[in-house]
Amino acid sequence: MSDIIIAVRDFLEMGGQVLNLIAVVIFLMWMLILERLAFFQTELKTLKSSTQSLWNSRNDKKSWNSEAVRGKLISEFSMSANKFIPIIKTLVALCPLLGLMGTVTGMIEVFDVMAVSGSGNARSMASGVSKATIPTMAGMVGALSGVFLVTILTEKATSEIEDLEESLGSDH
Repeated sequence: MSDIIIAVRDFLEMGGQVLNLIAVVIFLMWMLILERLAFFQTELKTLKSSTQSLWNSRNDKKSWNSEAVRGKLISEFSMSANKFIPIIKTLVALCPLLGLMGTVTGMIEVFDVMAVSGSGNARSMASGVSKATIPTMAGMVGALSGVFLVTILTEKATSEIEDLEESLGSDH
């Protein structure tokens, strides 16, 4: 176990400060993704059935007022289903940008070493090169892992909202 911790620490040190920021963003993104997955498996079904019960308990389903109530119920359900999805999408988009920032800061370090040493000493530039490539890779891996799941979450939310709209149907 301590070998794993040491390996992770060494990896984070090789990638520089930007890699730590990418790790925080990926961690936050995954916590939100896991929260949404758990919500869809548990609370969304309960919320859907309670919304349907509220609608079915109404006597009047044909007036303008009932259509407004129906719209409100669907809107509240939609807000609950889509909660955190825009934040997850933002974090997914932020990952490659932070990777690019890591590339830039790593290359600045390489050029700094070249300016100080006055030559292309490969050993002295190696640290900067790793700080340029590792955050790029980490940002892309984080973004790719999030893209697939945020697409699944978005499709699931959309299908659940459409299903609720159909089940509440309009009696006009």
